[in-house]
Amino acid sequence: MVDVTAEILLFDGFDELDAIGPYEVLENGAQAGASIETRLVTLEETDLVTASHDLRVEPQGTLGEPDLLLVPGGGWTAANEGVRAVVEDGVLPDVLDEQYAEGATVASVCTGAMILAEAGLLEGRPATTHQVAIDDLEESAANVVEERVVDDGDVLTAGGVTAGIDLALWLLEREFGAEIAEAVEEEMEHERRGEVFG
Repeated sequence: MVDVTAEILLFDGFDELDAIGPYEVLENGAQAGASIETRLVTLEETDLVTASHDLRVEPQGTLGEPDLLLVPGGGWTAANEGVRAVVEDGVLPDVLDEQYAEGATVASVCTGAMILAEAGLLEGRPATTHQVAIDDLEESAANVVEERVVDDGDVLTAGGVTAGIDLALWLLEREFGAEIAEAVEEEMEHERRGEVFG
């Protein structure tokens, strides 16, 4: 039986590494003994999602009722693309708010934090994002913290792009212990930077 279900929510224009980095970390965690199942999902059924650098990804289904819902960033500084388009559309932020209200832990990588902010999940909470969106995040009433990973219990945020790998390693450590996280870190030849805030 799987203890934790994790879903990474894809949308057109997401940054590849924001999603695929954490996916690989969590999948490696499962192979190292963590009781976790990870899926790449979308809000609506689709054959392919096109990421910010034109990588085309086939999702593994649509959003279910995960224990952990992770949102990548990408496209915040471009009009009508990626996170900017998602925030302006408003549907995904509403879904995040509903998932959170139903008990899901919600996490973001990079400018995905702006989707959490639009959902009202970061108000008065410590949070971080990619440097290009720091000022916007401050304006959203989040308490901006300059760390790669910020853990506020049921809401976590990570800085730009590669910080998603650190976030996923921290989630493995938090949920399944340091031994599993360290095994994955060693396998992936990745050295975490900085301390987790929270």
